[in-house]
Amino acid sequence: MQEIWVVAGLVFDTEGRVLIAHRPSGKMLAGRWEFPGGKVAADESAHAAIVRELREEIGIEAGDAERLMYYAAVYPGRTIWLDVWMIKDWLGKPRGLDAQSLEWVEPSRLHEHDILEADAPIVAALFRRSTSEKVDTH
Repeated sequence: MQEIWVVAGLVFDTEGRVLIAHRPSGKMLAGRWEFPGGKVAADESAHAAIVRELREEIGIEAGDAERLMYYAAVYPGRTIWLDVWMIKDWLGKPRGLDAQSLEWVEPSRLHEHDILEADAPIVAALFRRSTSEKVDTH
């Protein structure tokens, strides 16, 4: 069984929305939404990979980042290991450098998009995080 190590970056704007990318035509699962990122190269750390992938894919420079989760998504014939990073600070203006469209989405509304099944644990974590931040404790 083939195993692939992939990083995904959770990039937020000043309004607390998270950035998602539309998979362009010609790629597997084209037309679906995902979090920006990509494959980790041989002898590359996950942090270095997410910084490189965000630069190459959406044109931003990621600064401080923290791992949110690491899990396996199993498909017929392959396992994708998703290494998910919260991007704490970044510079630049995100733009689709791979001919993909981008969209800023409220975490509580991610379920309204056709996001890859492999990203479901990320969507669930962001939903829990967004709803717990809105709870009034008074």
